[in-house]
Amino acid sequence: MRTMSASDVSRRFSAVLDKAERGETIVITRGGRRIAVLSPAPATNGAALLKVLSEWGTADDPTFEDDLAAIRSTVTVGEDPWRA
Repeated sequence: MRTMSASDVSRRFSAVLDKAERGETIVITRGGRRIAVLSPAPATNGAALLKVLSEWGTADDPTFEDDLAAIRSTVTVGEDPWRA
């Protein structure tokens, strides 16, 4: 994982996107603090996941939706877990 300042990223944005496209994750800092993480976009989609679940026979699991909701309730979006 590479760390770059926001200034460096802005000057080399095209090259940074190339790195992400090749699979590299870049942590972007401002004033020495982590402010963002740029990572490769997932290569899959919901249709591919549904196909896998259907093939495994878990798409008809009656508790799947409840299990998924329980998992989602534990995830906090938008907060930095490393920030004290």
